[in-house]
Amino acid sequence: MHPLRLEPKFDHRLWGGQRLARWIGLPEPLPDDLAEIWLVYAENRILNGDLAGKPLGEAAEALGENLIGSQSLPLYDRDFPQLTKFIDANDRLSIQVHPDDAYAHTVEAHSGFHGKTEAWYILHAEPGATLIYGLSRPSNREEFARAVQEGRLEALLNYIPVQAGDVVFVPAGTLHAINAGIVLFEIQQKSDLTYRVYDYNRRGPDGKLRELHLEKALDVIRYEPPAQEKIPPIELETGRELLIACPYFALERHQYARTAQLTTRPASFETWTVIGGAARIAGEELALGEAIVLPAHLGEYAIEPAGEAVLLRTLYPDLAEDYIERLHLAGHAPQRIAQTVKRW
Repeated sequence: MHPLRLEPKFDHRLWGGQRLARWIGLPEPLPDDLAEIWLVYAENRILNGDLAGKPLGEAAEALGENLIGSQSLPLYDRDFPQLTKFIDANDRLSIQVHPDDAYAHTVEAHSGFHGKTEAWYILHAEPGATLIYGLSRPSNREEFARAVQEGRLEALLNYIPVQAGDVVFVPAGTLHAINAGIVLFEIQQKSDLTYRVYDYNRRGPDGKLRELHLEKALDVIRYEPPAQEKIPPIELETGRELLIACPYFALERHQYARTAQLTTRPASFETWTVIGGAARIAGEELALGEAIVLPAHLGEYAIEPAGEAVLLRTLYPDLAEDYIERLHLAGHAPQRIAQTVKRW
């Protein structure tokens, strides 16, 4: 077992911009429409070691629990279960929704995808930037469909202002959109099932209106307003915060000013992404915007920051063992823990 460096996927879309390219230091001329950088995904190719040239998903299939750990096996078997990416919304994204596992495994079984629950960590937000997050009041399928057809959808939507450092949890079924002026890190289930509800009558490169998926969206939308809009981070130890945890992923923020010794656990792989400074992780040099996958059975490793480094860590958690029990022992009330650790 060795750390896995991956070839990122650069995704160009009509709502992308130049902020991501400038932030990670891509050479001029910068693309005008860089929308996403897929950092860790089953189809990303491995760049180092004996597995070089193989997609991450193929390595997971071959190595199984040694790479991905034991926690995700009941649901995902040997599939690599997460996708992490950066998103630059230079323009507003479509208003959309994702199905849950039950819907994906029945209506979308042919796709091979699971449902799609995700979370966002805001890296940059222009003054006044907002997200669309759920509905502003209770509704139902008939009223919602009528609002779309009559061009009145935006009156039903819940808009929330965001700034750098905010965390937003987007469980499957939550209507949402990233509006212009936002750069964020996204962690999600391994799925590409997206149902567009409204896209501002934009046309794709072929000149045609972009496809909508209203009937499927109506099947899966949660018609009640969200109970909680932003997730408050909770400190696990000095320099380590839990940003969000749910049954499919956990996201932590770490700050390092000196070398730290850590150990992977057999239950889960880890991914690390540099969002501030630079660092050597398990012997691999990572610059700003780069990520690495640490196999579950890697064992001991070191994080060596270049000065100071800010990192995001993801894993596939056991919610009780990894977070709830230790937070309870640290004196946090169950209601406070439930604001950051989502058990559904």
